[in-house]
Amino acid sequence: MALAPDLTEQLARARGDLRMGVPVVLDAPGGAALVMAAETLDPARLADLRDRGLTPDLVLTARRAATLRARAYDGDVARVILPEDAGPDWIRAVADPKDDLARPMKGPLSTRREGDAGLPRLAIALAKSARLLPAALVAPLEDCAGFAAAHGLARLDAEAAAPHLHELSPLRHVVTARVPLRAAEDARLHVFRPADGSEEHYAIEIGRPDRDAPVLARLHSACFTGDLLGSLKCDCGPQLNAALAQMGAEGAGLLLYLNQEGRGIGLANKMRAYALQDQGFDTVEANHRLGFEDDERDFRLGAAMLEALGVDKVRLLTNNPAKIARMEEEGIAVAERVPLRVGETRFNHHYLKTKAEKSGHLL
Repeated sequence: MALAPDLTEQLARARGDLRMGVPVVLDAPGGAALVMAAETLDPARLADLRDRGLTPDLVLTARRAATLRARAYDGDVARVILPEDAGPDWIRAVADPKDDLARPMKGPLSTRREGDAGLPRLAIALAKSARLLPAALVAPLEDCAGFAAAHGLARLDAEAAAPHLHELSPLRHVVTARVPLRAAEDARLHVFRPADGSEEHYAIEIGRPDRDAPVLARLHSACFTGDLLGSLKCDCGPQLNAALAQMGAEGAGLLLYLNQEGRGIGLANKMRAYALQDQGFDTVEANHRLGFEDDERDFRLGAAMLEALGVDKVRLLTNNPAKIARMEEEGIAVAERVPLRVGETRFNHHYLKTKAEKSGHLL
C-alpha cells in the first residue's frame, strides 16, 4: 500500500487546514484556485495573497447572498467581487450574520457573472464539511502545482474531489461493549468510525432485538445543549430519554446517535443560529441567513448503521417524515411510524411550531 494519502485522506487534511486558517489549492483541468475559509481568515495571509497579485472573490451560498441582496448568478453560489480595501473584519461581517441588524449596510455587493463556478462551489462544500461558515475566499492560480509545493499547501484534484465529497464515507464498526443504562440495564454501545476521519457515530442496542421482525428504532441527531445540558430551547433531550425509556419498557430497540449537531451544521454554527433566533428569526430563517439549507443532515448514515447491525425493517420513532423517506430510499423498510411527542416548553413552542409548518414535522 502506498504511503501517500489517498483522496479521502487528502480531503480530511484539507478540512483540518481550513479550520486552522491554512489555505488549500484546488486543481482542475480548466483552471486552479487558492481557497481560504472566511471564518478562519488570517490577516497576514490575506495581505500576502494581495502582495502576490492574486485577486480573490468572496464566495457565498445563494441563501446568504439573498439575505445580503446580492445576485447569485451561479444559482447555488454567489461570487462577490472583493473591494480592494476589504479586510478580514469586512469579509467576516459579510460571511457571518450575527451583526446584520446592527450593521445592515454592507453593500451594494457586486457579484461575478462570467467564468466557471465549479471551484467556488467546491470551496463552499469543503467549508461546510469542515463545519465552518459556508463562505470562502477563492483566488485563481496559474502554476498551482508549483505554488502548492513552494508553500507546503494541500493540493486537491477538484474533478475527483467534488463527487467524493457528496458520497457517504464507509463506516467501520470499531467496538461493542455492555453499558447498563437507567432506561435498560441490558444495553450495549456500538461505535462506528467513518473512513474520512469525521465524527464517530454510535448505536445503543437495548436487549436483543429480533432481526426477523421490525425493530423499534430511532435516528437521533446529537444535541449537546439538549441532550447534555437540558436546554429548554429544543425537544431533543426529552426525545432521547423518551425513546430509550420506550425501548427499555419493550425490552428491545436500537437508538442510533448520529453526530450531526445542529441539523448537520456543527455546534458553533448552531450557536450562531441561536443568536439569530434571539434577534427574532425562526430556526429555518436563521439557517438561511447563515448560508445553510433548512437541514444539512445525512440520514444515509442511519441506514448504513442499521444495515451493519443486520436490521432491514424498523418501527421508527420519529415525527419527521424526511427520515422515513430516506430510510425507505436506502432499503430500510419502515413498518410503522411511532410518534415521539415530548418536551414542549414555553421556550421552544415557537421552534416546534416552525418545525411543523416549515419542515413538515408531524406534531
